[in-house]
Formats: sequence, C-alpha cells, structure tokens
Amino acid sequence: MHDHAAEAALFKRRAIFTFLCVVALFGVLLTNLYHLQVTSYADYTTRSNDNRIRVTPVAPSRGLIYDRNGVLLAENQPVYSLELIPEKVKNIPQTLTQLSTVIPLSEEAQAEFLEALKYHRRFKPLTLRDNLTEEEVAAFSVNQHQFPGVRVEAGLKRFYPHGELLTHVLGFVGKINAKDRTALEKADRWPDYAASKDIGKQGVEKYYENLLHGKPGHLEEEVNNRGRTIRTLKTVPPEPGQDLYLTLDINLQKKAMELLSGRRGTIVAIDPRDGGIMAMVSSPSYDPNLFVQGISSKDYSALLNDKARPLINRATQGLYAPASTIKPHMALMGLEEQVVTERTRIWDPGYWQMPGVERKWRDWKKWGHGYVDVYHAIVESCDIFFYDMVHKMGIDKIAAFMHQFGFGESTGVDIFEESAGIMPSSDWKRIRHNQPWYPGDTISVGIGQGYWTATPIQLANATAILANRGKRFVPHLLKAMKDNSAKIERPPEEMPPVALKNPRNWEIINEAMRQTAHKSRFTDATYTAAMKTGTAQVFSVAQDAKYDHDKVAEHLRDNALIVAYAPFESPKIVLAVVLENAGWGGANAGPVARAMLDEFMLHEQWKVQP
Repeated sequence: MHDHAAEAALFKRRAIFTFLCVVALFGVLLTNLYHLQVTSYADYTTRSNDNRIRVTPVAPSRGLIYDRNGVLLAENQPVYSLELIPEKVKNIPQTLTQLSTVIPLSEEAQAEFLEALKYHRRFKPLTLRDNLTEEEVAAFSVNQHQFPGVRVEAGLKRFYPHGELLTHVLGFVGKINAKDRTALEKADRWPDYAASKDIGKQGVEKYYENLLHGKPGHLEEEVNNRGRTIRTLKTVPPEPGQDLYLTLDINLQKKAMELLSGRRGTIVAIDPRDGGIMAMVSSPSYDPNLFVQGISSKDYSALLNDKARPLINRATQGLYAPASTIKPHMALMGLEEQVVTERTRIWDPGYWQMPGVERKWRDWKKWGHGYVDVYHAIVESCDIFFYDMVHKMGIDKIAAFMHQFGFGESTGVDIFEESAGIMPSSDWKRIRHNQPWYPGDTISVGIGQGYWTATPIQLANATAILANRGKRFVPHLLKAMKDNSAKIERPPEEMPPVALKNPRNWEIINEAMRQTAHKSRFTDATYTAAMKTGTAQVFSVAQDAKYDHDKVAEHLRDNALIVAYAPFESPKIVLAVVLENAGWGGANAGPVARAMLDEFMLHEQWKVQP
C-alpha cells in the first residue's frame, strides 16, 4: 500500500526546492545582466569600440631652428622608405630577390627582414629599406606594378645643412632607445611619442625637446575583427613643434671655425648686454647628420677613439687652467681687499720668495719687470705682483670672490653638456685629496694655474661681468620661439650684480685691459678694444728647468688663451679663445681674437645696431 500523503508531501518539498533553485538561478542571471548592461555598460562599450575603432597616432613635424637673422640651421627633409605588407605578397623571398634587381638589397638586409617578419603581424607594413634616393624611388615607381604589396612611404627626417659647423651647439636627434623611453615614461610624456621615432640627444635639440617636438595627432579608423582598416572615421592633425631662433650669428660662427682651421681649440663670443651667445665653436667637430638615422659602429668607434676628441664640446666641457686671463679679476680683488691700491708699486727682480722659504717662484720674464703697479702688472702680465698679492689674501677669500664671477660652477647655458670646472679652496682640497692647503698652492692659483680649471664659456662670462662693471646675465642660446600664432622673444635672465665697495676699481681694471690691447694686438685698430692673454702650462716644470717648446711633445705644450671685448666704451661682444698646445697666448691666440673682433666691429650688420 502506498502512503499517498507522504508521497504528496515529498513531491511538494521537491517542487518547492526546485522552484527556489530556479528563482535563485534567475536571480544570478538577472544580476549578471544588470552588471553587464548597467554597472559595466561604459567599460564594455569602450571594449566594443576598441574592437571596432582603432586610433592610430600621427607624429608631429619637428620645429625648425634658425640663427638670430633667420638663417636656417636645422630643417626637416623628406625621406623615402620601402615597405612591404606580408599578407599581400605571395612569395616573400622571391619578391625580395626580384626587388634587389631594381633597388639594391644586400643578402644581409634580406635575411634581417625575413627574421623580423617572424614577429610581425602580417597585415601591417614592415620597413624593408630606409633613405631611398630619388633615383631609387623613380626606379621602383616604374616597376611597382610587378610588386603587389610593396610600396614607398614618404616621411621627414632631421637635416643639418651646415654640418659640423654647429654640432656642439645644436646637437642632433637620434632613434628613441630604451633609456629615452624610460625617461619619457617617468615624465608621463611617453604617449606624446607614440608615433615618433626620434628624440633630441644633445645640445639645443635635447635641451628644448619639449618645445621642438610638438603634439601628436591621430586617425580613428574602423576595422574588422581581424584588425584590417575598413574606413577612416576621423582625423585629428598633429601640432607641429615650435620654431626656435637662436642668439647665434652664422657668419661669426663660420669665421670662428675658419680661424681654428682644424686646430684643437674653441672660440666663444657673448653679447655682454644680454648674455646671448653669438658664436660657440669647438674644433675638431663632426657631422651630426651621421647620427640622425643611426651611426654605424665603425664610424662611431672612429669618433670615440679619435685622440683629438671631436665628441667633446670644448667650449662648455673643456677644462683648462685659465692662466693669466684671470689676472684682471685677481687685481680687482686685490684693490677691493685694499691689499694693493692704484698707486702701489712692487719690485720685480724676476722671482719671488715666501718669507722663510728657500724656493723661488719665477716670473715669466727672467730678469723681471722692475717696479710695477696694478696697470703694468696686467699689461705686462707680471707674475711677481700677483704672487705677492694672493699670498696676502689667502685661498678662501679668493675662492669666495671668484665664485661671484661664475668660476667653479655651471654658467647655466641652455645645453646639458657643461662642466663646472674647479675653483679650489682649502675645504675643497681636504674633501677631494684629503690633504691640507699649503701656502704654495695659493701662489699657483694666483696666476691661474695649479688646481684651478675653467671652461672657455666661464672665461667669456667672467670677462663680460668685468666689461659690464658687475652686471651679470646667464649665458644663453635661445633668442625667441615661434608657434602657429606668434613669435615670442625670450627675455634675458639677469642675475644679482657683483657689487664693489669702491666702484672706481672697475675703471682701473678695464683701463688696464684697454692698455694691454692697444700696446699689442690692437695698435692699428679703428675701434677701441680690451684684452688679456694667457699661456697655460699643461705640465709642471721643475724650478731650475727651462721650458723648451720645440723639444716638448705636442700634447704637453702650453695652451694659448685670450679674453677680449669691444668696443671699450660700450661693449657689444666678449671673446674667449683657447688653442690647445699652441704655445704663447699673445702670439697664437691674439691674432684669432683680433680677426674675430674685426669681423664683428667692421661688419655693416653690427655697425647699425644700438
């Protein structure tokens, strides 16, 4: 006998349980539907559009660079590349072989292309050859019907029309590498380079990368489920980079390079009225165009191992003993500290001795200069005058005073390749060499030797401060910027002036420099100039030994230096010239400075300037 009541109760319980399960499952389904269609609507809409719409970035054109007169220094030239779309080519190896009869393709290049093809999506174009010549483009165009899936694409590449003349100023652009990408990602700027292949590597190109690069545009394209383009929906054009106008004058730059004529050295010309750099040449140089498309290992190795060090910007990275070019600054300090006065006269017998010390510090003139005052000490470059003066002042006072003129620190010029040089002090020597400072160390520093090193741009800047009677500007290369709207002048950056207790001391020192110029190199000049030469020892000569230029190896010969400015009454140009291992400063660097100032002062362009 069946228990119908029990069976009915069991069925009822099972039915209720099944109904609850169905309700629960419908609840889960409805919850998921709500999540898909309401909560995550925006996310899935975006994903859907991403599968349907592809955004392709478009690289901006790089800003151009001009000199102060509008002469083009860096431009963008059209460049052609050969591209192949794998899915449209039936037999790629055979196509490459046939292509090599039209356009030169080495077996090595073909092998590299086939290797790269393994990791490439077949519907995307892959570059086969860069930098096609116009003849190669024409040859391919005639035969293009034979090569379906192969095409020529046009683009822009950086070109420096003046070659090695401006390398150390402009720098160059090069391919973006892993280090560049890391820096861009850290600065949250990598999206701006999604379509770009190049970035500034040195000089102005690197320093003003943010201005020159521009903003990328993009194409919105409708694609199918395999990623192939169906149509273009929207085009947002890129914003080109800003054009830059530099303070350089290409004619002065050419003159400076001509005067160096392959010799190792540098010339820096600064406008003391605003700190604008009018010329900055480092010799030897190299062609920056080699780096734009990627320099070969062989060519780079040749530059890297060249004993003349063409990769170094001697104007901002070259460290030289300033020698006698800093004697005007030393004399100015002596006057300020009242260690000497305008009427002070010191006896120079050809040597100087520290009280209680047997060693004799020699003057460059063996028999001495007799009685000398501050004017004669600068004009005749009398070492004894400065030995005595700096011994009384001490190194720490000297270091503090010279820091006001920019020695021992970067000038702030707008390129990254700059050295600070060394302005020694007792603390510096203890930290650097773990040794005390000796009085004899001060004597060497007093004539710009010993531990003291400076860059040519520091010498030019320090001389500009003298010529300006204490007024200071940060040396700079950028004069103005221009975008699509307007040209914007960059105001000079003025620094707190060097203030003297007795302003008359400015006039004493500048007058001494004027006398120096017009008793030597500028006797017959039609304008008034001021100058100071220097001859820097590269190695130490024993006390009783005699330096013989002809018997010393070339790389150990003295460096020739000069600083100069003109016109004396209202300075418009300041020069610093360094010729490595050239010998006597006045005889070798002097003619270079005279030629540069003649180029500036006698040129019609500069005569009309206020």
